[in-house]
Amino acid sequence: MYCTYADGVAFPEDVLADEEEIVLHVRPHWKAVVLPALVLVLALSGLVMGLVLLPATDGGRIGLLMVAAIMLYYGGRYGVHPLLDWRCTEYVLTGERLLMQRGIVDRERRDLPLNRINDHAMKQSLLDRVFGSGTLTIDSIGDQRAVLAGVPAAQLVQSTLYELIELAPAREAEEEEEEDQPQRGSSSGRRSR
Repeated sequence: MYCTYADGVAFPEDVLADEEEIVLHVRPHWKAVVLPALVLVLALSGLVMGLVLLPATDGGRIGLLMVAAIMLYYGGRYGVHPLLDWRCTEYVLTGERLLMQRGIVDRERRDLPLNRINDHAMKQSLLDRVFGSGTLTIDSIGDQRAVLAGVPAAQLVQSTLYELIELAPAREAEEEEEEDQPQRGSSSGRRSR
């Protein structure tokens, strides 16, 4: 099953191992951009109001510069920065591991192998249930914890994660059997000579 919510997002293929395929590629739910977009619109509206309402005198220009500085600060800090942070955050689930990547200028990437995950839980508020999103908390061996906040289709992501975790030991056992069979065959061939 392949599901890509983050279409158009180029995830670097060189990060993936040979024969590793992306099963799920998501970014935080779009509801995370509503408030920053609203702040950005309000900041731009305040700037336009300052341009229209303040007189063209020296005092008006000083007032306009102050309004522009305040609106640019709040628009950048509470509007543009959260929007860019949302755009640069990705959660990628492959057949072997979970990759979490975030960062606008400095990039942080964390890998969590599926065979080390021993617990995963989903938390949904009322608003999350309405939008189908949620927060996944994933615990792994060694007291490591990963929190995926605002995951869209959280139930689908959790069930896909569960299926991949259940398939991981079966795949490892098959690979071990394939590795053991040629060795057994070659050693028995040597004995018969």
